[in-house]
Amino acid sequence: MSAQSPSSAPPVRFDPRDPLGLDDLLEPEDLAVRDTVRRWVADRITPQVAEWYENGELPGIRELARELGALGALGMPLDGYGCAGASAVQYGLACLELEAGDSGIRSLVSVQGSLAMYAIHRFGSEEQRREWLPRMASGELIGCFGLTEPDHGSDPASLRTRAVRDGSDWVLTGRKMWITNGSVAGVAVVWAQTDDGIRGFVVPTDRPGFSAPEIHHKWSLRASVTSELVLDAVRLPADAVLPEVTGLRGPLSCLSHARYGIVWGAMGAARSCFETAVDYAKSREQFGRPIGGFQLTQAKLADMAVELHKGILLAHHLGRRMDAGRLRPEQVSFGKLNNVREAIEICRTARTILGANGISLEYPVMRHATNLESVLTYEGTVEMHQLVLGKALTGLDAFR
Repeated sequence: MSAQSPSSAPPVRFDPRDPLGLDDLLEPEDLAVRDTVRRWVADRITPQVAEWYENGELPGIRELARELGALGALGMPLDGYGCAGASAVQYGLACLELEAGDSGIRSLVSVQGSLAMYAIHRFGSEEQRREWLPRMASGELIGCFGLTEPDHGSDPASLRTRAVRDGSDWVLTGRKMWITNGSVAGVAVVWAQTDDGIRGFVVPTDRPGFSAPEIHHKWSLRASVTSELVLDAVRLPADAVLPEVTGLRGPLSCLSHARYGIVWGAMGAARSCFETAVDYAKSREQFGRPIGGFQLTQAKLADMAVELHKGILLAHHLGRRMDAGRLRPEQVSFGKLNNVREAIEICRTARTILGANGISLEYPVMRHATNLESVLTYEGTVEMHQLVLGKALTGLDAFR
């Protein structure tokens, strides 16, 4: 029998910023990671990101990468080789805080750690890990991940980039599209068809025949470097291939790892918009009183809070499963499908509360909303995740 009955326990204060008391699920180390990343975002990203977005640039990306490396945010859940060896939940909390700043910053970290570094760490040789991972973990070297092609986004099995043998060397030819970090990367993990199936290659970007023209005229992820990769008979030594995987299992497992970060990150963008809407509703007056005192506005805020914190709870549950080695790819699809979709709805509802101010870059709402339109479809479109879940639920394959 407990020493203190529930009736005699001190009342629990309701926290409007944590209405479900989800912080109680976190250990002190988790809170320390979250608060460290939150302070960095507040200092380095929030004051400048609207200008970066308006100008369509991410100046000082290499300096930002080194700072993120010093925080331990690059390759955060990986062990050894200068990586932090953090838990999946801690990595998720970092993604949430980074995307509360901007999706482009979280994308920088996700592509570096969950795609490029993860591929080398899981499927590379010991020599490859030692050569590349310490510099990538510190942010000295930026990486990118080349899978998506101009004509083959959701169908990676049909990719056209090809690697052929020439003596002991490999020669890569093809194009990749919509590659985050591409034009600033020092190394690219590129997936290509070979006579033995799809293989991954570690490609130094200073190799003859490699180029990465930056993609401009974007209306989403504008504070992010996005590029095309062009491989024009790029010659690589035999040991450039990732030795531990052949076939789609390699790139798809990397994508699943990155999608997990998106499950958390989308809730960061949603939280930023929700908190902006709450603050605005308490200060904006119409008809002689704050609009937050009207029933329709309160209904909107209540619905937003419910979906936001349900999404964070879902992300936390998936993180605990990942830490226990029990997270299924279908469960990651569940999380990405729900959380990105609900995050967009939260952003759109916040925009209605702010009215015309909702489209101004003085507030983060429209920036987050347009960024999430990209997050909705990259690393697996809505339809792909629906079909993944549909197959898991019925046992019937509707992909073909």
